[in-house]
Amino acid sequence: MGIRFLADNHIAWVLSSWQICINRLPLLNEQVKISTWAYGMKAFYGYRNFTLEDAGGSTLAYANSVWVLVDTRTGRPVKVPQEFADTYGLEPQLEMECAKRKLHIPDDMEKKGEIVVPQFFIDSNHHMNNEKYVMLAQQLLPNDFEISELRVEYRKEAKLGDTVISYVKYTSKSVTVVLADTDKKPYSVVEFLSKPVPGK
Repeated sequence: MGIRFLADNHIAWVLSSWQICINRLPLLNEQVKISTWAYGMKAFYGYRNFTLEDAGGSTLAYANSVWVLVDTRTGRPVKVPQEFADTYGLEPQLEMECAKRKLHIPDDMEKKGEIVVPQFFIDSNHHMNNEKYVMLAQQLLPNDFEISELRVEYRKEAKLGDTVISYVKYTSKSVTVVLADTDKKPYSVVEFLSKPVPGK
């Protein structure tokens, strides 16, 4: 049930939100193992875990993600057929503290800049690639900020030529970035949590 099957049936999995917890970043040229599995499907949603391990089996990072099955002709969610769960083969959910899918938008956010979505930001679904939202948000982090956890909520798709405006809120433990359109309606909300500073 790969990309060709989904395309032929005019459906696609669209990422709704994800949460990535980081124990440590991999080193340059370090051998790592990436694992992923589906653990649930309900209504329009699919749920998937990820792990990143080093050669010794220690977990470098782990993640939870929520996906929506969408009709590519209408852009509307469609109910996940039961046979999808049978085909994908559901496995047990990773033991982790899962954050809420919806992220809070703080008050008094500071406008930081804007960008017009270029061609190389666009993915195969003709929307701005999920990673580009994180890339834009990450550019607003302080130089000494060490990420312990990343949370992303996608609210609507940015397309080629759209204007994306960045708003940011800094606290002692987090940075929240809202990427919005010219009417201040969010495309995405990104929250970075920092690693504790020793001695503080």
